[in-house]
Amino acid sequence: MIKPLALATAAFGLLAAPVQAQEKTEAVELTRGEAELAELLEGRVAGEPRSCIRTIGSRNLNQIDGTALTYRDGDTVWVNYTRNPADIDDSEIMVIKRFSSTSLCRSDQIRLVDRTAGFLSGLIFLDDFVPYTKVDSEVAAEG
Repeated sequence: MIKPLALATAAFGLLAAPVQAQEKTEAVELTRGEAELAELLEGRVAGEPRSCIRTIGSRNLNQIDGTALTYRDGDTVWVNYTRNPADIDDSEIMVIKRFSSTSLCRSDQIRLVDRTAGFLSGLIFLDDFVPYTKVDSEVAAEG
């Protein structure tokens, strides 16, 4: 004897299968921030993540809305996806409390301040920094 609950569960599974297949075949649409980051990293490959990066001079740490923080150092673009990327808002000011004068580390604190009202609007918790470097076209053609 088939129990009603088992029959209902099996029927639901059959109805849900076409919906799941349709979701997998639809193209994934990138957010504005994800598209901006993809464009920035085009032609680059990821290297070994690091917990700290050297930040010298007046180079800026840039926000990509809802996606990541980036830092350009020569040919390398360092990306920190953070532990809470949804909180990154490129319209807000970052106030960084560093624990080293020459490095930015995952232990540093970043507060977000509302640009117009001047009040604290959030925190960003850093993760490891991933270096992205350009692929040498000759090496890529050989490989």
